[in-house]
Amino acid sequence: MKKLIVSYEDDEKNLITYLTSKFPNLNVNALYKALRKKDIKINGKRINANVKLSYGDTLEVYITDDILLGIQKDIDIPVVFEDENIVVFNKPINLEVEGNNSLTSLMKNSYDYLMPCHRIDRNTIGLVLFAKNETSLNIINNLFKNYKIEKHYIACVYGISKPNAVLTDYLFKDSKKSLVYISSEPKKGYTKIQTSYSTISQNKDKKLSLLNVTLHTGKTHQIRAHLSYAGLPLLGDGKYGSYEINKRFKITTQALCSYSITFHIDEDNCLSYLNGTTIQLKKIAFQELMK
Repeated sequence: MKKLIVSYEDDEKNLITYLTSKFPNLNVNALYKALRKKDIKINGKRINANVKLSYGDTLEVYITDDILLGIQKDIDIPVVFEDENIVVFNKPINLEVEGNNSLTSLMKNSYDYLMPCHRIDRNTIGLVLFAKNETSLNIINNLFKNYKIEKHYIACVYGISKPNAVLTDYLFKDSKKSLVYISSEPKKGYTKIQTSYSTISQNKDKKLSLLNVTLHTGKTHQIRAHLSYAGLPLLGDGKYGSYEINKRFKITTQALCSYSITFHIDEDNCLSYLNGTTIQLKKIAFQELMK
């Protein structure tokens, strides 16, 4: 059992947002299960809903440490592409890219050198690119910096999207709250962002759209926050999406997948052979949600 007291900074946060911020590797499915079983107490009273917390509330969380900390056991991590310089893994859900008990720490023992070249959210599935030597790492970091690696994501959103769209706005990152905010106008502390998408399919009865999303700038939570700001919240997103919509569709994890990576290398280096190469998953994710 873990006992926590809500701080002033966490006043009026929803229970799920609060607990996932305190335990970032906690699977949201396990959290909902704990609520159904009334394994969480607030001020001594068992609760079964995503209630709003108040400053000074005392929480008693009856979830085992391995679930709270997201300790992975016998996890399958497929290799999508590998050569002497890079490896691309298909990251499963509920796994950080870096840190304790992460994709990096789980796979590092199998390689002499292994460093991630970018990150995706714990609950985003799909492709993550790693360098197998320092030279490759430096080249790939420079490629990302100069927008010469093209990344596409598959996203299932609530709302009927346009056939194609380019979204250009401004993003502010609040590190203390682990949130980002979007503005249509430039403001102090905000960075310009651009996200584009094309619509793959739609289910107008369910009011769902399946999108192929391209990041033109790579900021924290950019896709999730930007699509939500555009009126297309990501299905299953507990932070920028809708609790009511997620509950209606019984979706507890965000429907976002890192789908493809394309290299655009216009200089002579040890990775030049990858120029024009696209590494992608064989299956487009979340198509079953559109039926």
